[in-house]
Amino acid sequence: MLRFFIEGGPVFMGLLTILLVFLFIAVWKAPAWVKEIGLMALITGILSTLFGLAQVCDAIERAGEVPMPVFFGGLKVGLIPIIYGGLIYLVSLILRIIQKPRI
Repeated sequence: MLRFFIEGGPVFMGLLTILLVFLFIAVWKAPAWVKEIGLMALITGILSTLFGLAQVCDAIERAGEVPMPVFFGGLKVGLIPIIYGGLIYLVSLILRIIQKPRI
């Protein structure tokens, strides 16, 4: 797991982990914010991936031709934050379902 954290980029993965901690705090302290924190994590993961793809495009433009295995290896690494953000959003939805009052 630490390998994925480092490969995904410590800045955005750290930010996503902070949002995950805030999510668990919000379950007890501010239940109305659970879904919003999950959405913030999802959007942060998407933005991280888009920033990474923009950097990849710049690098490919400067290098000229890049072998496909190298390109897809970078794409795989670039998708790690969006997967992590999506999992945090899924956890927020599950916690919100658990919190809903029963009929």
